Amino acid sequence: MLTLSKLQVSYDGSRILRDVSLEVPSGKVVCLMGRNGVGKTTTLKSVVGLVPTDAGSIRLDGVELSGRRPEDRAREGLSYVPQGRDIFPNLTVMENLRIGAVAQGRRIHGEIDRVFALFPVLKEMTQRKGGVLSGGQQQQLAIGRALLTRPKFLLLDEPTEGIQPNIIDQIGETIKKLRDEGIGPGEASQQVQVIGNAIKSIRQEGQIGILLVEQYLDFCLDVGDYFHIMDRGSVVAQGAILELSNEIVKQHLTV
Repeated sequence: MLTLSKLQVSYDGSRILRDVSLEVPSGKVVCLMGRNGVGKTTTLKSVVGLVPTDAGSIRLDGVELSGRRPEDRAREGLSYVPQGRDIFPNLTVMENLRIGAVAQGRRIHGEIDRVFALFPVLKEMTQRKGGVLSGGQQQQLAIGRALLTRPKFLLLDEPTEGIQPNIIDQIGETIKKLRDEGIGPGEASQQVQVIGNAIKSIRQEGQIGILLVEQYLDFCLDVGDYFHIMDRGSVVAQGAILELSNEIVKQHLTV
């Protein structure tokens, strides 16, 4: 279990996170939601050590991570897919996939087949440069690379960003139709479905917990187990995803 307790973070003297506390059980997907600028990405960066904390505790399976370097946290089992993906554009797909494991001094064995099962398009593009992939394919590559570090917990920052239709309702309806009717959508919507299915598959295996920052409500409803909503640097609502009522959405998520 990943446990955050009363995290506080400041930038240039301005308080960004205010006593953020949440838990991510193994084998569950926790959706961290909220409007722009409320501290969601800062929360993820503080967990992986890219942003220093002023106070609070970050524990992974009982091990305190606060104050430890990002690479040490990664070796303890955290893997982070940032907003924007950060793949290496001049390396091939296979080189991008291998680099995380190489950095940890490990060889890849059967794990690569698991990644190709989750993201079949990557198997067809192993020698293609990462920079020529579409946004959705780059996102699949970034998640696949993260999985090859054998994480205990996966942190995903807006995995649908840049690959979904512009209108939130469109992506929600597309996911529903894909699930219920099996229609043939456009490429962007197909890739959203692939990523959603991969997250659900990882969850079903019960070995990796996922903390997911996502603004698209229907995506969270489709893949999530629990939700936490942030506002002004604090968690203001939480519960099982089925408890995410229209009233809560209207109060904390609508613009």
